[in-house]
Parts: sequence; C-alpha cells; structure tokens
Amino acid sequence: MTTRTAHGHQNSVVVLHCPACDRHYPLPDLAWRCATCQGVLDLAGFAPTFPDPTALTGRAATLWRYAEALPLAEPAAITLGEGMTPLVTAPGRPDVRLKVDYLMPTGSFKDRGAVMLVALAQKLGVARLVADSSGNAGTAIAAYAARAAIACDVYVPAATSPGKVAQLRAYGATVHQIPGSREDTADAAAEAADRPGTLYASHVYNPYFFHGTKTYVFELWEQLGGRLPHTLVLPVGNGTLVLGAYLGARELLAAGLIDRLPRIVAVQAAPCAPLAQAFRAGQPVPAPIVPEPTVAEGIAIARPARGAQILEAIRTTGGAITTVTDDQVNAAHAALARAGLYVEPTGAACWAALSAGLIDVPEAASSRDLPDSPSAVAPLCGSGLKSKPPVS
Repeated sequence: MTTRTAHGHQNSVVVLHCPACDRHYPLPDLAWRCATCQGVLDLAGFAPTFPDPTALTGRAATLWRYAEALPLAEPAAITLGEGMTPLVTAPGRPDVRLKVDYLMPTGSFKDRGAVMLVALAQKLGVARLVADSSGNAGTAIAAYAARAAIACDVYVPAATSPGKVAQLRAYGATVHQIPGSREDTADAAAEAADRPGTLYASHVYNPYFFHGTKTYVFELWEQLGGRLPHTLVLPVGNGTLVLGAYLGARELLAAGLIDRLPRIVAVQAAPCAPLAQAFRAGQPVPAPIVPEPTVAEGIAIARPARGAQILEAIRTTGGAITTVTDDQVNAAHAALARAGLYVEPTGAACWAALSAGLIDVPEAASSRDLPDSPSAVAPLCGSGLKSKPPVS
C-alpha cells in the first residue's frame, strides 16, 4: 500500500534491486552491492511524481521543493538549504548558461546527493558512515553527517588537495589518506564498508545519491520556464551527475512536462578517459585503463562502477563523450576566474570543452522555446577555494 504525506510524499516499501540477477535487498540490510554478482544496485518500489508546477510557487527555494519526486522526506534537522543554485550566462556565449553549483553549502554539487544519503542513514539509525572520494563527495557526506551527529570515516587519495582534506577534518570526519590511485582508495573504503552496522555512503554505489543529483535537472526546468536546453554538458568520472540528470529528465518526460530528452554530452579528462574510449569504440562497458595524472582530479576515474549505465544513458539521448587536455582545462579555469567564476580545475572541464569548440551546440534553440532560451547548459561543480589557484 502507498500513502502520501506533506507535499504528497510517498510512504511505500522501497528496496535495493540488482538489475543483473534480480535480487532484492531491504534497506536495513545496508547492502551496497549485490552479494551474488557484485553488481550495482538500483532503487525499486519508489514511484516518483512531479509536483504540480503551480504548487511550486510557494515552496522554499531548495531541492526539497520537489518532495513528491524524492524517495525521502525532508530531513528538517540536517538540511542546509541545498539546491536552487543560480544560472548565469557564459562569458562570451549568450547561447550557453552555467549553473553555479559550487554555491552549495559545502562548495560542490555533491550536496545534492549527500543530504539524501545522510537522511537515509538517520532514518535507518546507522551509527557510522564510510565514504570514499576525491574530495567533494567526502566533504559533503562529512558535513551532513556532522549535522546528524553520525560518525564518519572518509577515504581519499593521498594526493587530494589540502583544502579538501582540511574541510573534511573541520567537519569532524576521520580522514584516511590512501596512497596510490583513486581505485586504491575505493578498494580501501569498500573493505571498511563491509563492517557490521556501517552504511557505505557511496556516491557511486548508493542509488539514493542519484535521486539527489536529479534535482539539478528539475531546477533547470524551472529556471528555464518549463523546458530544458537542447544539450546538457556534464563532467563524467563516476557519473553521479550524468546518471542523476538522465534520471531527472526521464521523470520530467514521463510526467509530460518535456517532449524530448536533452542530449547529454559528457566530458572526461584526456589522461583518464575510459568512458570516452568505450563510447568511440562502440563498447557497452569501459575497458580497464592505466590512468595518467590530471589537474581534473574529480573526474579521474579509471574504473567507473556504473560505466555500462553511463554509456547507455548518453547513447539513449543521442549524446557523446569528449575529452579535454590539462592545458585546455587550465586555460578554461583561468578564463572563468577572470569572468568572476572561481571554480576548482575539475569544475572548468565542461567550459574547456565548450570554449575549445569540441561540442556541437545548435546556434539557436528550438522554435518551441523562447528566443533567449539557451542551447546548452553546463555546471560549475566545485569551488576554487578548495584547490590550487588558476594557472595563468
């Protein structure tokens, strides 16, 4: 049976489901991957609905305004007002908008998913969280865990920028700096996550995270007057924003609020681009690669656990995956700063692809849209205060 609470939020039996072998796991089991095939888990038993657009007018300007479409009720004690970040015109490109997601409470878009994971932990009565991250997801989890008074261990690569490590420690998290690759960090966290009573607050494995990041697209739809741009340009490493945006766009389409899915063009750092290689080769899953160092540390993922889902989502929208060099990222990073937008290097990757002409964006929006409707939107994902200054 399904009932609804304030704003029409659902009370129903939600479980985790392995699409590969069709096993189901109750949420209190704290499963983070399939015990049979080690595959990723998705959410089952939740039927989102989008609120009546007329009802949005009087709601708070946070992501919780979309309560009917979220699998958890607003956690009043831990929310930091996350969501509804500004949309600004790109420098020199009136046809492109940039969504300033680094103005989230912890300085990155990862707050969208982190608040969902910590709210889930609070609901389940979990005493300890484990997370792994290149920095931003970990700091977001740590911040909301601090609000909820839940102990938090965060595993990060040893090379993570000092600003992010300092932020983690300020929130009271226990920080584990792991030598080696980003994958070595994930392996260490996975081992810790299997301890009894621990919730692996993984922005990769836990599907609740994507139900947070999908609000990026809901906000765009509102900010653009009830439509989405022709193209969403998104960074991709583990795919948390790509998969969330795809999920959100599909839900808007199912609700009849848009008439087509936006094309998703994902951007990878050239030194670590397994998804781009698989896309170009027509492969359904990315092959293992040996990553090289890159200034775009936040998307330097050699083994994306949801690689098959990411590739399917991009192909379904008629999109593509492109790569940018470190020189291109550095140039875009500096150019954004000179335009008043101070992001971390990873946050400049999408603008690097757009400003270098690597993405084919229509000159004008659809005739169904207003004349000033942008053809493309890209996010500015993380604050530059966490990273090294731009290279001049």
